[in-house]
Amino acid sequence: MKTKNNLLSLIFVLFSCITFAQTAKVTGVVVDVNENPVQGVTVSYQNNSTITTKEGFYVIEIPANKKVVLVYTHSVLKSITAPFQLKQYEILEYNPIMSVEEQLTEVVITSDRRRVEGITSISSDVVRKNPNLSGGIESVIKTLQGVSSNTELSSAYSVRGGNYDENLVYVNEVEVYRPFLVRSGQQEGLSFTNVDLVQNIDFSAGGFQAKFGDKMSSVLDITYRTPKQFGATFEASFLGGSASVDLISKDKRWTAITGIRYRDNSLLVNSQETQTNYRPTFVDVQTNVNFDMSDKWQFSFLGNASQNKYNYQPLTRQTNFGTISDPIALLVFYDGQENDEYQTLFGALKTTYVASENSTYKFIASTYHTQEQEYYDIDAAYSLGEVDTNIGSETFGDVAFSRAIGSQLNHARNDLDALIINAEIKGSHNAKKKFQIDWGLKYTREDIRDRIVEWEVIDSAGFSINPPIIDIPVNDQPYNPYVGPLVPFQDVRATNFVTIDRFSGFAQFNTKTNIGSNQLNINFGVRAHNWLVSGDNINDSKSQTVFSPRAQFALKPSWKNTDMLFRFSTGFYYQPPFYRELRDLNGAVQPNVKAQKSVHFVFSNDYNFTLGDGDNKKKFKLVSEAYYKTMDDVNTYTLENVRIRYRANNEATAYAYGFDARINGEFVKGTESWFSFGYLKTEENQNGRGNIARPTDQRLKFGILFQDYMPNIPNVKLYLNLVYNTGLPGGSPSYADVYQYQSRLRDYRRADVGFSYVFTEKNNERADGHWMKRFQDLSLGLEIFNLFDNQNAITNTWVRDAYTKNQYGIPNYMTTRVFNLKLTAKL
Repeated sequence: MKTKNNLLSLIFVLFSCITFAQTAKVTGVVVDVNENPVQGVTVSYQNNSTITTKEGFYVIEIPANKKVVLVYTHSVLKSITAPFQLKQYEILEYNPIMSVEEQLTEVVITSDRRRVEGITSISSDVVRKNPNLSGGIESVIKTLQGVSSNTELSSAYSVRGGNYDENLVYVNEVEVYRPFLVRSGQQEGLSFTNVDLVQNIDFSAGGFQAKFGDKMSSVLDITYRTPKQFGATFEASFLGGSASVDLISKDKRWTAITGIRYRDNSLLVNSQETQTNYRPTFVDVQTNVNFDMSDKWQFSFLGNASQNKYNYQPLTRQTNFGTISDPIALLVFYDGQENDEYQTLFGALKTTYVASENSTYKFIASTYHTQEQEYYDIDAAYSLGEVDTNIGSETFGDVAFSRAIGSQLNHARNDLDALIINAEIKGSHNAKKKFQIDWGLKYTREDIRDRIVEWEVIDSAGFSINPPIIDIPVNDQPYNPYVGPLVPFQDVRATNFVTIDRFSGFAQFNTKTNIGSNQLNINFGVRAHNWLVSGDNINDSKSQTVFSPRAQFALKPSWKNTDMLFRFSTGFYYQPPFYRELRDLNGAVQPNVKAQKSVHFVFSNDYNFTLGDGDNKKKFKLVSEAYYKTMDDVNTYTLENVRIRYRANNEATAYAYGFDARINGEFVKGTESWFSFGYLKTEENQNGRGNIARPTDQRLKFGILFQDYMPNIPNVKLYLNLVYNTGLPGGSPSYADVYQYQSRLRDYRRADVGFSYVFTEKNNERADGHWMKRFQDLSLGLEIFNLFDNQNAITNTWVRDAYTKNQYGIPNYMTTRVFNLKLTAKL
């Protein structure tokens, strides 16, 4: 074995001397305490990593003349860190010995850079193993501090009082977009992010730097991994399946990772109150290809193609509500169906040029094309009934008497075709480690073709109800006949061909200095954004420009035995309107809508500590943040499930303040878990009428992500995802004054749990020829969604009683308890 390893090292020395410069190499063989080679050890430095072969051999390139720390990690062995500082072309042989330790996943404690920036990092293993319904990383994001959501079927989330359109999402530094026409979470299908391809997940809930884009609430920054050897993953469950493959060329200059996913949410929707004929299908394919042309030039391509088909035919529904003394039931009988389809193509090309040790340039070009249709004709005949509350009755719980009857016909023929093109150049410059300057310029063109045709007819006791916004003759139905015009209760018709040209850029300065023995990190930056809306029948559009200065200060005291950091962030966060924000409630585009403006003040404390001694020592991190956000030129909106409709008039001011805390670490040795808490208050003032709760005013939030395993049976793992949110405002009926409807939905309580039996847990003890050795992971799991079968409401359906003229808010409940079986394999 030793001779073979020395021969490989010699070959590598000859090869590297010919082809590489400005770098050094670390090579060797990783062995366990019995001096057996260990396969599957990840050796990493920043974004560069490799994995040991079956013989335990590895080689990794590191910068020359610079102190670096290599990290050696393995699924069942203790991690090792080793510092190196090598000369140019130097090759060092290092053969570490790794000892055994049972663990579920590597415990991630945020790096110094992310810690200074106020960014939360999440292990990709945690995301993959955590039970979730959306198929993406969002179920884990929703357990973080400051993040709220009351729908498990959607990838949408709200951060510190913002809405679903106020969050930036990047994959490989490329901004990704959500569908435009989606109204409910069950239509949304797959989240863009394929968790099988993910390497790094970074998240900021506010006060982020100028290098990130022009949104008001948060940033989710995802990096897909670069394969180091051939590999494959496979997953199958009652909710669908996925597969991915890692490819690498012989010269290791070409790498590719490709994943395909299929999703079928009928298991979830069939658990809801509305009985349907419903079988939605969601499928997508993603690929990330990398090519290292030389030490200075690297190219990568990210591509995605997805298709969501949503065919929905509701049949019946019964929802019980009211009080114990006055229980009421809504009975609905449906006729008709809904056919929706969303097709998306996305492609991004990125090239990186390393001009020198201190200067790097990147060029990114991307194209996003979506074609969406939303067609439905659904007639709902409803009655409000009195529920039999006699426990001894044979009809207990059934409707004994109907006291109001009506019907509602909804029609839509909505089509949207959007093409978004981006071109961006970015640079980064270091000045002998004293300071760093980052800058970027970006051009975006959005071409939107949109037709919206929606109307709703409401009939109560056989009489059509007119909208309250038109002048109609006196109407005292059903006592006297109505002879006025018959018009829909709601009628939205518009055709918009719109083009938006945007120029944006940023520049920021980073440095660190010492105040006595304390370290101070400083970041100053500014963003600029100019946009112009044009299109058919748009003649009065004006070019608009905004500037967003931002600053961060992070102080690291030199306290003995205390690893603590204090951070203050502030700045302007303008959000120039996207297409949906330009379209008012009647579907017309208002081209001169202003950018919403928010000013952030965030005070943070970041504390790393350990508990226990010796082998029982465990690492923890406590992050606490107090924040205040003031908002001007607010574009008010209505929220229905996950569909947002703006008034497009910048008529309000608003504010949000609160406190967030999160503790994460090794609550169980070798695992990562966390507990988060958040308090939020956010209100808006429309036209000076006074403050009312915003649609996202979710006062209290508790989130838990917990991992465990059975000490006597370490093959059995446990993953728990628990969220509790206080109720959101329940909304208001159409044309109603929102100031008169300030009731709230019930609290959102949800617990998802997963049990997994890992067959490959003791692979290091098996003989080399054992068939299971070919798997890095092989497990069978049982997932229970909504473990305690809580009834969670996402919105209210407003039903009118023709006789009493009352409006009843009927809660729309989400999924009940669902069981899922999942098989996972990784080569």
